[in-house]
Amino acid sequence: MSINTEKIRELVKKRDEARLGGGVKRIDAQHEKGKLTARERINLLLDEGSFEEYDMFVTHRTFSFGLDKQRIFSDGVVTGRGTIDGRIIYVFAQDFTVFGGSLSETFALKICKILDQAMKVGAPVIGLNDSGGARIQEGVRSLAGYAEIFQRNILASGVIPQISAIFGPCAGGAVYSPALTDFILMTENTSYMFVTGPKVVQTVTGEVISTEDLGGAHVHATKSGVSHFLTETEEEGIMLLRKLMSYLPSNNLEDPPVIDNNDPIDRLEDTLNEIIPDRPNKPYDVKDVISATVDHGEFLELQRNYAKNIVIGFARYNGRPVGIVANQPNFLAGVLDIDASRKAARFVRFCDAFNIPIVTLVDVPGFLPGSGQEYGGIIIHGAKLLFAYGEATVPKVTITLRKSYGGAHDVMSCKQLRGDVNYAWPTAEIAVMGAKGAIEVLEGRNIAKIEDEQEKQKFIQEKEEEYIEKFANPYQAAKYGFIDDIIEPRNTRFRVIRALEALSTKKEMNPPRKHNNIPL
Repeated sequence: MSINTEKIRELVKKRDEARLGGGVKRIDAQHEKGKLTARERINLLLDEGSFEEYDMFVTHRTFSFGLDKQRIFSDGVVTGRGTIDGRIIYVFAQDFTVFGGSLSETFALKICKILDQAMKVGAPVIGLNDSGGARIQEGVRSLAGYAEIFQRNILASGVIPQISAIFGPCAGGAVYSPALTDFILMTENTSYMFVTGPKVVQTVTGEVISTEDLGGAHVHATKSGVSHFLTETEEEGIMLLRKLMSYLPSNNLEDPPVIDNNDPIDRLEDTLNEIIPDRPNKPYDVKDVISATVDHGEFLELQRNYAKNIVIGFARYNGRPVGIVANQPNFLAGVLDIDASRKAARFVRFCDAFNIPIVTLVDVPGFLPGSGQEYGGIIIHGAKLLFAYGEATVPKVTITLRKSYGGAHDVMSCKQLRGDVNYAWPTAEIAVMGAKGAIEVLEGRNIAKIEDEQEKQKFIQEKEEEYIEKFANPYQAAKYGFIDDIIEPRNTRFRVIRALEALSTKKEMNPPRKHNNIPL
């Protein structure tokens, strides 16, 4: 046997050893928890045969606490590049079978290497998280490793898409890297995120709480809004990641991928002519409007269980990806509150960063009133959405379906926030406030002078009808050019597509500056 043959056999043996991670027993334990291994996740995520692994033979550099006797190839994280639908993607997957996926200095350097390369070539990064946190034996070097990753997440923000999938534990300092990325996906029952675990919480505050109730996937999908996607299984989550990537460009200098479309652009949806209820306070589902107008009714919704009074997500018009923001009358009458404002503002900023046009569907009665909202800073949070729309330079198409009242009218991509094309349905009501509130302000003194109750109610009704006749329609706004056209609802798809095609060459620049100071 030649020396070369022996060396090749040694290489093959070491590769096989590296691919086993922490060994068969730990792989079996991972499977028993209903979880995939790091390499199984990568193989599902990427196109078959496309994965090129980096740093397979890296091991840790620690000698303390007996770690000198435990050196495992890859050191707890699998990194490399591959393709999704033929497009280059960089990926890292934390390997729980190796030291519980805990982060060491070399572990961090591996992740930093692919983040650096992804920035150079302009490719997205997907991180698959399943880690017990910092490797305690490495002390401050582990903390420094986290900070090195955070710094790269920050520099990559708005330059390349960054996506995090949480497929196991993610606690302490480890949570901040996913938090700095654009989207977070979690799986039910097997993933959790928190800064401080249940035991420490009990010690410090006396509160007794389970891991699931403190930072489980359902909590972050419904209460905190940290998670954008919630799936039942890892396999479902990985397929969702592939679908998400189909809407996104590879970097901020590219446009999102346009695909062939066989859904007629002039398809009429007669149901839309009847979808707005006769009574102004009666709800309807704005998702029905979205599905009726977008290509093949396909809509990828984000944060569907959080701040349900506003709907955000990706869809296509004539094969062209767009971000959709829509008030939801089916929940809290579609009002804007703190959570809805934050949710929509971050989405609008993401779309603007990555050249994705924004389509806004408006049916908003105003901001949610009350001391709870005021004490929570609704002024600042509402300003975030206002700021996001105002700074966005991507094509913006706005359709007012029904109500558009008060400051909320301004916030929802109005013409004065550089809305490019602003349409309204004939059912649109654009005014400072609704009829009842307006008449109380405008005619309050006259109402107080009427002693007879029947006469008072008759007077109020007459004034409300007068107000409705004047403002419960889009023609006043159209008269001033604040609405570009009033369209028949069933033609909405065609009008949006034509607007987006006309705006596809739009060029608009904000003033030069180091960065803006969005209200946080």
